Amino acid sequence: MTHDLNHVWKALSDPTRREILDLLRDGPRQTTDIVEKFPSLSRFGVMKHLDVLRQAGLVNTRSEGRRRINSLNAAPIRQILERWINKYEAYWTNTLLRVKESAEDAEAAEKKKRSSKRA
Repeated sequence: MTHDLNHVWKALSDPTRREILDLLRDGPRQTTDIVEKFPSLSRFGVMKHLDVLRQAGLVNTRSEGRRRINSLNAAPIRQILERWINKYEAYWTNTLLRVKESAEDAEAAEKKKRSSKRA
């Protein structure tokens, strides 16, 4: 499973591929539609990005005659969420809570200091 996720991380590391996934999040698209969204890239360049996304399992492609319809498969992203992000969620929640409490304590101490100077 970790090996499979390595392909997903590699696919997600490229901003163009993330943009393609964002397009597909809105619904399936023909390859031609995707190519048109990236005028600075050649058709071949976009196709290479789609191939990386397919190999990572992030994009499914089906043929309808001469048309190729691409759709998002979010399952590998969910696996990353479960494997990596969720494990650190509690840590960061606790850390942020401690930062908040520390800032509030410092603010309260500063207010107390100011009010004692006035008296």
